Amino acid sequence: MPDLEELATVTTYTHIASGKVRDLYELADGRLLFVASDRLSAFDYVLPTPIPDKGRILTAMSIWWFGQLADVAPNHLLSTDVPAEFAGRAMICESLDMIPVECIARGYLTGSGLLDYNRTGEVCGIPLPAGLVDGSRLPQPLFTPSTKAPRGEHDENISLSDVETTIGADAADAIKRLTLAAYSKAEEIARGRGIILADTKFEFGRRPDGTVVLADEVLTPDSSRFWPADDYLPGRAQPSFDKQFVRDWLTSPASGWDRSSGEAPPALPDDVVAKTREKYIEAYERLTGLAWS
Repeated sequence: MPDLEELATVTTYTHIASGKVRDLYELADGRLLFVASDRLSAFDYVLPTPIPDKGRILTAMSIWWFGQLADVAPNHLLSTDVPAEFAGRAMICESLDMIPVECIARGYLTGSGLLDYNRTGEVCGIPLPAGLVDGSRLPQPLFTPSTKAPRGEHDENISLSDVETTIGADAADAIKRLTLAAYSKAEEIARGRGIILADTKFEFGRRPDGTVVLADEVLTPDSSRFWPADDYLPGRAQPSFDKQFVRDWLTSPASGWDRSSGEAPPALPDDVVAKTREKYIEAYERLTGLAWS
């Protein structure tokens, strides 16, 4: 891997893909340029209304967390010396062979995990004690993987044995171990700042030598549930510093949207946009201890 000080400023790049939030470019030397947009996704739709500064916040948080987790797993970040038009919202990263699994760590029961539990008493095939409710802290953090669906399609929870079938037992064991180790360290850091990290999603790739590397974004309000610890109360939906605020508005009567209709969600009103931006900034400031500017 090249020394960071030797990485030249990028001037030539080619667009190769766009996801729900990020745009991916390839540089002339084979490195990748990850650009975080202000797009927001919910319920597998890209919403028509951007959130100002969102891409910059996601990028700054990922960079900070990569540093915090450096002793847990290597990561794909090489440089932040990016083209001026992407300043503050992009990272130059290694090109990896991405592992086609969404690596989800859950310390608390909510979201799709709660739906699974209410139907079966299990999450991703893992039996849980009876009597748990929305927001219950789990006896221990769980590795609950899901498929990595293409844009516009739904991720589906899968079992560890499904992962082993897809990528092999050794690779499955590695991503499970790294997912839970990264979650445990991040959960401890967040708790020390008055925030509960309820769950989060990681992605991993492999270098040519087989090394498993933490990739994509890490521990942002897009990929994680952050709850204020002083308002935590199991048995109800928790206040949050993430896009759950937008999900809640979309499923409320105020939006006029029927999730089961097959129609795309409506535009977000100005007050929801402003509040969402405030929540993302508050998450950044409380977690990192840095002032947003």
